Amino acid sequence: MRHTALIAIPSALSSVHAAPILCAGTATFNALRNSGARAGDRVAVLGVGGLGHMAVQYARKMGFEVTVIARGSEKERAAFKLGAHHYINTLEENASERLKNDGGVDFIVATAPASETVSALLSALSPQGKTILLGTGQKPLQVSPGMMIGAERTLTGSFVGTPAQTERALQFSHLFQTLPITEMLPFERANEALNRLKQGLARYRIVLTMNQDN
Repeated sequence: MRHTALIAIPSALSSVHAAPILCAGTATFNALRNSGARAGDRVAVLGVGGLGHMAVQYARKMGFEVTVIARGSEKERAAFKLGAHHYINTLEENASERLKNDGGVDFIVATAPASETVSALLSALSPQGKTILLGTGQKPLQVSPGMMIGAERTLTGSFVGTPAQTERALQFSHLFQTLPITEMLPFERANEALNRLKQGLARYRIVLTMNQDN
């Protein structure tokens, strides 16, 4: 292994917390850190799953006004506990219209594979606003060029990042206690864990332990 690929993990950060940060944590941390958002900006997080629950925490600790957009009222309490200032239940109201009525939003971090919802939300972006895609899906996005051009809006993607960026995410998570919520299962139940992930039942990341001492 190349030494440049090694990552220093803060000693005070447990392996149970560090492992999910290496993927979901770093992906959402970098998306926000490199977005150009500044303290006080309005950020909407679409989805509050494995990626989303980290994005909400980072956005709050970075000083943004955070709105969570998700399906169903059962996720509202969790969203506020994670640090959201506002919650929009897409089963009860039109998220795009709600954001517009509230004055628009500067950044959208799309962590859920919901192409139709993302397409609808683009018009709620403020002038020069940006949508960052993290969740992948099969359906293509529907984008009106005029809507993007006229207000100079941006649609972009983001990926996990470099080892150095991952170290920054780990350090930030330790300093500000932006930690993943995990379930622990023994390695022998790996298939069960995988099935829970596929069914969307994990809250929010599953960590496999090698023995009871880990």
